Amino acid sequence: MSDSLLAVEGLTAGYGSASVLRNLDLTVEPGEMVALLGANGAGKTTALRVISGLIRPMGGTIVFDGRAVGSSTPHALARRGLAHVPEGRGIFHALTVAEHFRLGFGGRKLDPEAAYEYFPVLRPLHHRRVGLLSGGEQQMLALARVLVCDRKLLLIDELSLGLAPVIVDAILPTLRDYAKHTGAGVLIVEQHVQRVLEVADRGYVLSHGETVMAGSAAELARDRHLIMASYLGRNAP
Repeated sequence: MSDSLLAVEGLTAGYGSASVLRNLDLTVEPGEMVALLGANGAGKTTALRVISGLIRPMGGTIVFDGRAVGSSTPHALARRGLAHVPEGRGIFHALTVAEHFRLGFGGRKLDPEAAYEYFPVLRPLHHRRVGLLSGGEQQMLALARVLVCDRKLLLIDELSLGLAPVIVDAILPTLRDYAKHTGAGVLIVEQHVQRVLEVADRGYVLSHGETVMAGSAAELARDRHLIMASYLGRNAP
């Protein structure tokens, strides 16, 4: 059994009979932030959905916190300490910021004061309906609800979607610090390649459902031509 917090081996998955991922191998260690990169349609979101139990794999194994995921439901994995922040952020526009913390997360009560420590900008907005927040404020709320839950593994899909680069630059270091100080693992799908590689420990690049690059964030950041070639779906010159 792997000692990694998350160990994925030979993962093949898709929809119906069509495979989107093929033979994916990846690991996330405690306290580590790992970037999952690639063009739209490369299989990144599918990978997160399989790991969190939303999609059943066609083949391969997933081990989380020393135990095989197998046929575990998303709720069971959440109880074991896995949190999945989807592309749509999973928040309710008709509710206020404060009401989101009263709702709890994964069956746990939330401490709003602890959340405001991560994202102080939310404190003066606690009575505002979420539908009136900016995209950056909504994303901070979605993440804050997860960060105060003492999760072991965070799966974050397209954190920067629709956000200004200055907001992304404010959020990514918070996730890096969270992993470092709590020992949680973070697996993040992100389109702002250079920005996420500045804070991540390692990364994987997917193309057409297969891994075409893997290495330290520093190594990947230095190989910009190969990264761009992978995104465009052709070989590097």
